[in-house]
Amino acid sequence: MVELPQLFFNNKFIFHAEMKEKDSAILKKLGAQILSIRLSKKLSQEDVSFRCEVDRAKISKLETGQANCNVTTIIELAKGLGVEPKDLLDF
Repeated sequence: MVELPQLFFNNKFIFHAEMKEKDSAILKKLGAQILSIRLSKKLSQEDVSFRCEVDRAKISKLETGQANCNVTTIIELAKGLGVEPKDLLDF
């Protein structure tokens, strides 16, 4: 009986690690898209931060795929970048 919960935990842990890798890849693609749009518009992170009231450090973490964000942040970033929210997710 002791082995079953341990095995279940290990399977759950492996599944969790796989999901984290998948999430990381998506976040890096999103970050690259944000960065690409920002640079194409010749905006600094500070410019975008001022326009959309998202902290500059958060923008930096998003662009490098080190942070996740919610829908409202995507909408605010899109406004700050002068694009539609769907443009940020077009990768």
